[in-house]
Amino acid sequence: MANKFVSQSLDEIRFWSRIMKEHALFLSLGFSYNDSKLIQEAQHYIDVFEKVEEQLSRYSSNTDPQVIRNFNSQVYQSAVSIWAYKRKVLGLVLRCEVRSNNYPLLVDHISREAAYFANRLKELNEGRLKPLPEAIIKENVFFLKIMADHAKFIGHLLDPSERKLVAQAREFSHDFDQLVFQAIDLNSMRPQSETKPILDQFLDQNRVSVVSLRDFKKTARELIEACKIKSNIHPLLADHTFREAERFLAIIDMFEDKLQSGV
Repeated sequence: MANKFVSQSLDEIRFWSRIMKEHALFLSLGFSYNDSKLIQEAQHYIDVFEKVEEQLSRYSSNTDPQVIRNFNSQVYQSAVSIWAYKRKVLGLVLRCEVRSNNYPLLVDHISREAAYFANRLKELNEGRLKPLPEAIIKENVFFLKIMADHAKFIGHLLDPSERKLVAQAREFSHDFDQLVFQAIDLNSMRPQSETKPILDQFLDQNRVSVVSLRDFKKTARELIEACKIKSNIHPLLADHTFREAERFLAIIDMFEDKLQSGV
């Protein structure tokens, strides 16, 4: 159990610290030169999570669990801090005190991911390693909304002349909006909805849509990197959204394994 705690903690930090660092970069690129203080704060968080990644490289699955518990607490504070920074930026944008090229929904989106990351570290330190039935639904509500947001961002950042790709992004946006609503309905029916057949179908249906969106993101990433399509999408952002879809699929796999094994 100790090794499982360590490996899960390192996995979460490895994935989400890179995501947090990239969020800070995307925010900084969206500010104007007048917003020097906000750009400096973004750079601060890039530095913070680069240091986390450096520290992470010193640990392995054999590291003392107490060392990792302390590391989790340290990274938790960094995740909470960048969450507060993102919410501050969101408020400034919504009050028109800052003119940013980052959509308010995108700033809200990345703040939700920071909150998710902080919560995962808290759960791990509290010993909650096994996914509970309600976690299956709640995790899917979270990630389905993330995927729906991605589809919207892609559709709005593609050049309008890329009509076919824009139409595909809109279709994905609609599909995932429907999946989000279904997941919210299922969540409101808990705990009665937490039956194996219902959860099996729920995961299967989500998997089909996530695989399709993941493949669309992969194609878009390759086209953007090769400069074959017109867009305002940074190549790193294209890869960023692809990795998050892969992460969601890995979580669906984990949940399905738990359901099948009955553990």
